[in-house]
Amino acid sequence: MRFMVLVKASKDSEAGVLPSEELLTKMGAFNEEMVKSGVMLAGEGLQPSSKGSRLKFGGAKPIVTDGPFTEAKELVAGFWLIQVKSKEEAIEWISRAPFVNGEEVEIRQVFEAEDFGPALTPELREAEARLRAQTAARP
Repeated sequence: MRFMVLVKASKDSEAGVLPSEELLTKMGAFNEEMVKSGVMLAGEGLQPSSKGSRLKFGGAKPIVTDGPFTEAKELVAGFWLIQVKSKEEAIEWISRAPFVNGEEVEIRQVFEAEDFGPALTPELREAEARLRAQTAARP
């Protein structure tokens, strides 16, 4: 099972305040532990929303709104993509992350091909597999 772990933004992350050397060291050790165990598939921090844009669809062209966006608690500051056997294992891993100061993360299971049932036809499954293989082959 794959899970996306969304690290919620804070006032500091939205202000572009970078983590301390101590926190970077602790987070690096935690990431290394997840990589060595085969749990971590990907993980990155995100720039503040002031450097981002939102696209709203509905007309002929999407409406583009540049950041910053107002509600920091509704924004994502980073993520991990992990692979574990259960949601409980995902919670166990992420509970060990070196977060402080009331920081919040959200854990969401990633859809797998079999979750889509018959709507994902054999042709669509083949196309999906081809795209995944192409993505995995990139450096």
